[in-house]
Amino acid sequence: MPDVKHFDSAEALTAVELLFWRKGAASTGIQDIVTATGLSRSSLYNAFGGKDGLYLTALQRYLDERSRPMFARLGADQRGLPAVTAFFDRLIRLRCGGDFARWGCFVTNAHADGPSEAAQAVIDQHHDSLHAAFLAALEVAEGKNQLRPGTGLAGSAEMLTLLAYAINLRSRAGTPRETLRAGATAAVDSLGR
Repeated sequence: MPDVKHFDSAEALTAVELLFWRKGAASTGIQDIVTATGLSRSSLYNAFGGKDGLYLTALQRYLDERSRPMFARLGADQRGLPAVTAFFDRLIRLRCGGDFARWGCFVTNAHADGPSEAAQAVIDQHHDSLHAAFLAALEVAEGKNQLRPGTGLAGSAEMLTLLAYAINLRSRAGTPRETLRAGATAAVDSLGR
């Protein structure tokens, strides 16, 4: 009878998510994954179908467990532009301090990994969810008469979405918190009355 290995798949996925987030798919080898998880290659392949399957699972997990809660909070916040400012303040705080400072965003980093079609679909989900959250906040802002006249909501939501990606990338490169905050403040102020 074959030796059956039992392991906590959630714990293994956490280790792999952090590994891919920090190093990226291209720079992460299967031996890195074995070392990070403590699992054998055969256990990894049997449970997750190899590096590509594991990467996709980790990327989707990051979106579902880290990104979507932030987006949901923004989309449900009824303050309008102050909600957008609060989102950027939190994003900058997360990207510039704590355990994951200078890691950027796993999904943002995935853009540079030459993503597979399946990974691109997760990246697109991330973008669409973030855009929808900003759009919801801007609709509230419009209802509260906080926006300058003629502000295009969809285009402004896209601008803010792209700014979030830029903050993720620039924080990874070590851009100071104050610089990132100044850029976010200028963008939000450009929308207000």
